[in-house]
Amino acid sequence: MESKNYQEDLSHIRNMMERSSRFISLSGLSGVFAGLFALLGAIYIYFVFKREGIDYFAGDRNIFQPELVKEIALIGFVILFLAILSAYFFTAKKSKAKNLKIWDQTTKRLLFNFSVPLFTGGVFCLGLLYHHLFVMIAPATLIFYGLALVNASKFTFSDLQNLGFCQIILGLLSFFFLGWGLVFWAIGFGVLHIVYGIAMYKKYQ
Repeated sequence: MESKNYQEDLSHIRNMMERSSRFISLSGLSGVFAGLFALLGAIYIYFVFKREGIDYFAGDRNIFQPELVKEIALIGFVILFLAILSAYFFTAKKSKAKNLKIWDQTTKRLLFNFSVPLFTGGVFCLGLLYHHLFVMIAPATLIFYGLALVNASKFTFSDLQNLGFCQIILGLLSFFFLGWGLVFWAIGFGVLHIVYGIAMYKKYQ
């Protein structure tokens, strides 16, 4: 009897330590919806190319006009906004269900460690945009996003680190297949997010 109580006490202490040191309200559904938004965005961009007379899968080295790149960038920002909105919604819902605080010191540390590589990558991509190095933007976004995930993973589920490494590897591969950035982008931000989100949902929800 005493041994059982001892084990329960240890389990309770372990759970309290995990709650205080890791952000455990992250919902797998937020990853699924982020992936769906990314795939829909990639499909929309493909049809934007068709509208402009660009056959993306023809294998030609297409030259994009600055106006077209600005439209694609705007679509990217819309996707990012929808992904953040869905992440907040599902995370807040999970926090409420588990009676956890959504905003505390752990959340602040998570967001800080996630934001530094992401902000750095954002400025870097703006530099690429400014110098019309459009073909490098998709690989750069994948790499910096992956670095942000790896950096933030120590404050939440460790599974996030694996997603980050996959994004980095995909971004590095993309550098060797310039011109196919939309495909790599759809795989990284779309397919990988959906697979990761479903796995997280089954494991932790």
